[in-house]
Amino acid sequence: MTNYTGMNNSPKITKITAREIIDSRSKPTLEVDVTLDDSVLGRASVPSGASTGKKEAKELRDHDPKRYNGLGTLSAISKIDSIIAPELIGRQNIDQNQLDDILIDLDGTKDKSNLGANGILAISLAFAHATAKFKGTPLYRDLTAETDYQLPVPMFNLINGGRHALNSTDIQEFMLIPARFESFSQSVRAGVEIYHSLHELIIRGGHHSAVGDEGGFAPTLDRNQAALTLLVQAIYNAGYSPGKDCFIALDVAASELTSDAGITYHLKSENETLTASDMINLYRSWIKDYPIISIEDGLVEDDWDNWTKLTEHLGNQIQIVGDDLFTTNVVNIENGINYKAANAVLIKPNQVGTLTETIQAIQISKQAGWRNVISHRSGETEDTTIADLAVGTSAGQIKAGAPARSERTAKYNRLIRIEQELGSKAIFPGLDAYF
Repeated sequence: MTNYTGMNNSPKITKITAREIIDSRSKPTLEVDVTLDDSVLGRASVPSGASTGKKEAKELRDHDPKRYNGLGTLSAISKIDSIIAPELIGRQNIDQNQLDDILIDLDGTKDKSNLGANGILAISLAFAHATAKFKGTPLYRDLTAETDYQLPVPMFNLINGGRHALNSTDIQEFMLIPARFESFSQSVRAGVEIYHSLHELIIRGGHHSAVGDEGGFAPTLDRNQAALTLLVQAIYNAGYSPGKDCFIALDVAASELTSDAGITYHLKSENETLTASDMINLYRSWIKDYPIISIEDGLVEDDWDNWTKLTEHLGNQIQIVGDDLFTTNVVNIENGINYKAANAVLIKPNQVGTLTETIQAIQISKQAGWRNVISHRSGETEDTTIADLAVGTSAGQIKAGAPARSERTAKYNRLIRIEQELGSKAIFPGLDAYF
């Protein structure tokens, strides 16, 4: 991170304003403005997940059934106004790490449950935007000293299931990876064309064309494998080559498929109950038959031994991504590195609560030779911070949902603008992000 300590004309925090706004699932969330000298304002809003890991930092909600079905955020705003703002307003000559340390110390818990990870993160990100704006630089440039910037390969969630779309597939996300292209914008074009190709297939097949939380289609299919077949056909129909131009990623969200801590997994659409070994064998068969190069949360969180087996058996062929297993937490990631339980980490800032801790998680996993996937949540806002984060840290991959719905396309459009701004300095890694 850029260090502002000792800079001349270092900005002072003059105002912090928090408000309750609405996310993409029509639920309340937080937005915060941090104002510096000369009325320089940074703004950030925070998302919320549907499928959440039990080790995630905790949101603060009101639990008042008379407001927003108990999901209001007035209690988080109250703590910002009464505890955080008085501590930060007037502060001068502090950098991002120092600000985040202050927030962590003020909260005083391991899971941000006192002040709420939602309020803490909103302030952390808003401050980052404000300081970058104060210096007249885009946020992604302020996150690194590098002069070459890597655009991420997008992972488009084209078929939604699980907690994101009821009555659809057991598998939560079937994602398209348009990897073998020269630029990010070309990759987006392929994703959009395949999205529409898939829509036509769904209509032609007599399936429902409703969309899930993340903008992907949610057809009612009799088998999970049918979604893979549809996706491959959509790639062909759009004029691209599965396994050459475009690939598939899965987010299984396996913790949602078990009620017994991972001893068995129930696939309702296929009326099958499987063990962890059965799940690994199922993935092996799918990898053989379809161009799958990434599987996220393939087993229940905390089943470290079987995660190690999963990576041992399949990690030399595909990317094994831990989400609920790690929750963007350095301690959990280090544990996973010791277990050799994955080879990639999903990065969600709201799982850990500050920008500094998020970047530390990225750095730790990179040092181990693991890959990073910057991720949105199912309940999103128009905030585009994760786009800048992906470029500023050269993460290599981003998942922000389907190329549809403005809270999703806002991230992709921000990356298109960044790519244009960077010109020849923009690097698109393509398949190198995976192998």
